[in-house]
Amino acid sequence: MKLDVLIIGSGMASLQLARKLSPQLNVTILTKTTIFSSNSYLAQGGIAASISADDSYELHALDTIEAGRFHNYARAVKEVTSLAPVLLHDLAAAGCLFDQDVTGKWSLGMEGAHSKNRIVHSGGDETGKKVIEFLAATIPPNVKVIENVFVHELILSECGSCMGANAMMDDGTIKSFYAAHTIIATGGCGQVYEYTSNAQTVTGDGIALAYVAGANITDMEFVQFHPTLLYVNGKTAGLVSEAVRGEGAVLVNDKGMQIMDHVHPLKDLAPRHIVSQEIYQYWQAGESVYLDISNVADFTARFPTITALCQKHGVDLQQKKIPVAPGCHFLMGGIVTDLCGRTSISGLYAIGEAACTGLHGANRLASNSLLEGLYMGSELANWLNEQPRKVSALKEAASRRITASKLPSRAELQKRMMEAVGIVRTEKALQGHLFWLESFLGGEKGEVHKTVYTKEELETYFMLLTARLITKASLQRTESRGGHFRSDYPRESDSWRRKNIILNKYEEKGVADESDQIATAT
Repeated sequence: MKLDVLIIGSGMASLQLARKLSPQLNVTILTKTTIFSSNSYLAQGGIAASISADDSYELHALDTIEAGRFHNYARAVKEVTSLAPVLLHDLAAAGCLFDQDVTGKWSLGMEGAHSKNRIVHSGGDETGKKVIEFLAATIPPNVKVIENVFVHELILSECGSCMGANAMMDDGTIKSFYAAHTIIATGGCGQVYEYTSNAQTVTGDGIALAYVAGANITDMEFVQFHPTLLYVNGKTAGLVSEAVRGEGAVLVNDKGMQIMDHVHPLKDLAPRHIVSQEIYQYWQAGESVYLDISNVADFTARFPTITALCQKHGVDLQQKKIPVAPGCHFLMGGIVTDLCGRTSISGLYAIGEAACTGLHGANRLASNSLLEGLYMGSELANWLNEQPRKVSALKEAASRRITASKLPSRAELQKRMMEAVGIVRTEKALQGHLFWLESFLGGEKGEVHKTVYTKEELETYFMLLTARLITKASLQRTESRGGHFRSDYPRESDSWRRKNIILNKYEEKGVADESDQIATAT
């Protein structure tokens, strides 16, 4: 093998993995644009950890499971929440700076569905940016980063193991990267929706790559819609962090009435799916919704990124009201993995948002995503460091690349996804949308129709595949749970509790219980 480890993607999980891998390993990171183009870099929220004396990992775990509507994999929740303080102290010891209070202790913020102040920040609302910049600045010398590379196919052996990936380079040429271990760390799929907080590069590539290769995919129906994206001129323009509500901002309608007062005991800090659904109801009635920041002390100093975003888009903060709308924020599902990132395909791993360990359940608890990236990057590094280095004698299989004969415009795909598979879903809308998606995919299997393609065409095709996975899973789950809300099945159902929908391109596996899901990844 030319490489010991090939990492596709450059977010928190990827860079943490690279930092922790043995210096004896030959490592390459491929990233679609630049190392700073990721959801991790855009993350305004912080990292959740039970740091204070009145907190504990058990409380953090309970909050995680409650937000996840009891769909979580219990072992994943326990492992990640218990190691959270260790992971943060490890970063701090390496030189990463976190915000402090006047006593010199870490400042601990509050966010929705948390029972304690436990959110650690860096640079106020620039946590993702600060931590990614730190990790990028300390990349070990055995790690090579290649930017502007689009990975379009996993290389498989005749026995089905992953041997690396094929990629389109910046000049349009195709290059093969062979590796003993290939890691997908490409993030989620927010760009399949019209309204999203996600980076432009986050189009579901990694999930689609794994699906085409035959890996198990699960929980794709669970999409978190963040309640507060800045909304101007009919479009969303970026994230307004939940930390703003944690500091005292409240959601109001056109008349100034607080809309969450009688909806949930936690009011504006209720779980995200509840807040998003409430805002959606006002939208349906033709009313706008705003964040009233009157009670947030020194807003511009506390939230410099959000301040700059509002100023860029002409929002006058002197009016103390920020227009907001819900949009796609985070995918709880993804490629089925165990707790160190191993998938159902030998030699292939997934970490970060592209993976599904069961930590988040049906709805992610705020500020658990960067934490998960740190955890999985560290755990996979520990596992890989213990593996003997090997030279492959496997024979490469024929290409499994699949492309469509025709493609819709991205704008149409995104608009249809928001309408049919957005905050509120119905069987009729889901069935119609699935039929529309499959008209581009050549049916259930998606037959090969062309051999000459561009990066943009392949990226759109991956968006189609990922959109189909979300739509099909949403149609199959006949209940409402967490980020998945069916108005025709508006309640949680005991018969669906801890049931996972497993999708695989070569064998649609249907519904499995929690233990079956985890077993497929080991």
